[in-house]
Amino acid sequence: MIIDIHSHFFPKQWPDLAEKFGTPNWPWMKHIDGERATVMLGDKVFRPITSACWDPDKRIEDLDRDGVDLQVICATPVLFGYDRPADQALYCADIFNDAALDLVARSHGRLKALAQVPLQETDLACAAVSRAMRNGHLGVQIGNHLGERELDDPAFLTFLHHCADEGAAVFVHPWDMMAPERMPRYMLGWLVAMAAETQLSILSLILSGAFERLPKSLRICFAHGGGSFAYLLGRADNAWHHRDIVRKDSPHPPSHYVDRFYCDSAVFDDKALRLLVDVMGKERVVLGTDYPFPLGEQRLGHLVGTTSVLSDEERAAIQGSNALAFLGIEEAEITGARAYAAE
Repeated sequence: MIIDIHSHFFPKQWPDLAEKFGTPNWPWMKHIDGERATVMLGDKVFRPITSACWDPDKRIEDLDRDGVDLQVICATPVLFGYDRPADQALYCADIFNDAALDLVARSHGRLKALAQVPLQETDLACAAVSRAMRNGHLGVQIGNHLGERELDDPAFLTFLHHCADEGAAVFVHPWDMMAPERMPRYMLGWLVAMAAETQLSILSLILSGAFERLPKSLRICFAHGGGSFAYLLGRADNAWHHRDIVRKDSPHPPSHYVDRFYCDSAVFDDKALRLLVDVMGKERVVLGTDYPFPLGEQRLGHLVGTTSVLSDEERAAIQGSNALAFLGIEEAEITGARAYAAE
């Protein structure tokens, strides 16, 4: 059983948001041919993509090629609309959540979906999660911050508590990366700032004492191996022990809380994966590929499936059973997908 919990999609098309709302720089799709397109932000190129983003048959070909039984899809963060009025972000959430469920419906049981919500307005976001869960989503993907508001913001904690009450898995993805003026070249925003953003989010929840206030039933996962968290956990623990301003709101050192969240396996290196499992424990790492983008795994699950640094028990947990626990589903729910894949 192999489950990929981190992949993205774009619909083949969606309404003209700039025309609907009368404001510029909304994302839209510029198709080149049947297999290639460019996501635009107003008149600027955002990202080239392929039909794997919107064609479930192409996606399933790749799942079959690499032996993946089930893949969880979520929108690409550029579609969040967090910088727009909340009612406009809700309109976008409804469009892209419906598009995700359409892909799921056409996937012969091979895909499941996480929703997006207008995170800037807590009541709307909570209602959107509840509606998404009723409609068949397994949970929600959120960005890791809103401007200067980190995940320990009281409004976000209310939202996370609501997700726990609804049984919704929460996948945290970095976006709107810090210091873009310092990292304009070589995709350094993705290579450096994404990792820093993710560590910032995890430590914000830990050092603020937020995990002490959130229910243990909350299932939350951080993308890209938790960013730089695992590598720098020793530094954070050392600071907690020796500086009162670090530990003033957290009754325990950061390492105490590694059993409160998951990280995906998208680290692309054997030694990094071994460190991640050693830090988080074998029950807290789930397979994530970041498919179908160039910075994702080009052969889905290859690192976890082939590395010599994992035991068979660790490999099985990361490939499948941990994902079942994070997503809140039973293995029986994907037996149809496995049967279809075998055909």
